[in-house]
Amino acid sequence: MDQRVSAIEAYFANTDPSASLKDAKGNIPDGLTTPVQGVPGPGHNGWMMACAALVLFMTLPGLALFYGGLVRKKNVLSVMAQCLGITGLVSILWWAVGYSLVFGKSFNSPFLGGTEHFFLHGVTSAPNTDYSAWVSENVFSMYQLMFAIITPALIVGAIAERMHFKAILVFVTLWMLIVYFPLAHMVWGVTGFMNGVWNPSASISAMDFAGGTVVHMSSGWSALILCLIIGPRAGFGKQSMPPHSMTMCMIGTGMLWVGWYGFNAGSAVAADVISSNAFMTTTMATAVASFTWGMIELVFKGKASVLGFCSGAVAGLVVITPACGFVNVTGAVIIGVLAAVVPYLACTKLKPLLKYDDALDTFGVHAVGGTLGAFVTGVLVDAAVNSNLAKASPANAATTNGLADHIANHSAWVAQAEAIGITLVLAIVGTVVIAYITKAVVGLRPSAEGEADGLDITDHGEEGYVLD
Repeated sequence: MDQRVSAIEAYFANTDPSASLKDAKGNIPDGLTTPVQGVPGPGHNGWMMACAALVLFMTLPGLALFYGGLVRKKNVLSVMAQCLGITGLVSILWWAVGYSLVFGKSFNSPFLGGTEHFFLHGVTSAPNTDYSAWVSENVFSMYQLMFAIITPALIVGAIAERMHFKAILVFVTLWMLIVYFPLAHMVWGVTGFMNGVWNPSASISAMDFAGGTVVHMSSGWSALILCLIIGPRAGFGKQSMPPHSMTMCMIGTGMLWVGWYGFNAGSAVAADVISSNAFMTTTMATAVASFTWGMIELVFKGKASVLGFCSGAVAGLVVITPACGFVNVTGAVIIGVLAAVVPYLACTKLKPLLKYDDALDTFGVHAVGGTLGAFVTGVLVDAAVNSNLAKASPANAATTNGLADHIANHSAWVAQAEAIGITLVLAIVGTVVIAYITKAVVGLRPSAEGEADGLDITDHGEEGYVLD
């Protein structure tokens, strides 16, 4: 099962579907309905459709506005076009092979799913009980598609303003096939190599509730490697390149925060107690991180910037993502503080020190934050908030792989560190190979003149702002 299956689903996986749930007075407990084999629960299905829409909202228009505000005005449309283009491209890949390679099982492999769902064959309104007893598989597949869309879209922040559109499309196609699909299966697939919560045969008993390794580490570390290979923007370090619209950036940040509830709370794959905990922990970590980043600026720079509050909010969202369904609210507050301090140092100290041109701080926030979140999940995990982490029992035999023992012995961070290492290797090596293939096929950058004119005109023949 997916790590993000709910406690209610775990119960029904070991319960006779025809058994009555009525109490002594003949009433069905709140939040439960009698399951019928092959029929989704309407409340959970409705919740997951709403969550899928929220996660798409994170990319369109949330990320497009967030990144669009941070670039110079001559490149605002290029970022938005990249988000739109990636959305369409990844949707086609997901339909053709992606969903099957991530959530299939015909290969019976810990590294890749199978071919049984190519072109979404057999993906109907009936639930796939490998992942959810309550939610239609077509809804589940569309929900997971939204994760697949936003992950490569995050990468463009590091190479904004200097990688042409055709190169991005080629790069993303190869990156999804070589990096994202295998990694997502390893972490979330029913036979996954690192699916510590639901695969009893998993080699690494790791936890990733909503995408610390799969989404943020993979995109963030790939973004760093790609920006190093492509090189800095013309004039980097010699001329000022401030955001052209902090208003747009702040609006995008708010949309990301709202959409992230679908990302995190929806990752329970049910409207249940685990989902509600993820909703709470996401809220607290994000609010604390945003406030803390702003206060750091106020203390050390004398002014708390809107960019600082926005960066802190996104960092909080990133770091809580792998942990939100596994930690309590106090753990979330601790994560919020760490999410402000560590990425702040990465963005304001490490980047100037090493002089790499991570244009919109994708590495500083998503790679550093995602790595931090994956690790602290193992430190702050609280089995009391998620019954799927309990000791092995008939209702949760999957923990026979040792995850529960790791948690009981306070050593879950070891498995998290192992998962971090594998993610780093896959993202870094995969990106190096893909970047040079892309460079050989279509090139990576526009001409010096095209870059100076701006990618809006060079790649798309349009301008974001036209004066009368």
